[in-house]
Amino acid sequence: MSANRDEDPRIHGIQSKIRVVPNFPYPGIMFQDITTLLLDPKAFKDTVDLFIERYKAKSISVVAGIEARGFIFGPPIALAIGAKFVPLRKPRKLPGEVISEEYILEYGRDCLEMHVGAVEPNERALVVDDLIATGGTLCAAMNLLERAGAEVVECACVIELPDLKGRERLHGKPLYVLVESH
Repeated sequence: MSANRDEDPRIHGIQSKIRVVPNFPYPGIMFQDITTLLLDPKAFKDTVDLFIERYKAKSISVVAGIEARGFIFGPPIALAIGAKFVPLRKPRKLPGEVISEEYILEYGRDCLEMHVGAVEPNERALVVDDLIATGGTLCAAMNLLERAGAEVVECACVIELPDLKGRERLHGKPLYVLVESH
């Protein structure tokens, strides 16, 4: 599900602040740069507020943010809805015992890790990232949380690249996005 771009004027403001950088980090990639969104306090606040409005009444106890840009949006959402924030990090970034999940990206392989004990069985989790492309990162995040016993309620991203069909890889798990980019 996407935010209704026709009904909420904030969506256009958010979309207008996302810069597209061709051929980054590799030739053929049209990189969706959210740093320009972050430079605009109103657009950044509107982005966070739209997520808060959606999740404040859904009994979410865990907001899991995917490194690195999920760390930007996840903590303010977690604070506003009264949930804890759990960072999902690249390998060897978390001290202590972790569980890991490898996945395939559109241009390589990667891995996410989460602290053992960060999530309790039956907690309701929201996964947050800036973008969904092929869906590999979100799938890895959901797998980590579900292995720990959490129920993933939904995934939330600022941007979706629908042409890459990442939503299809989520096996029916709800996905909420603010902006589609082609």
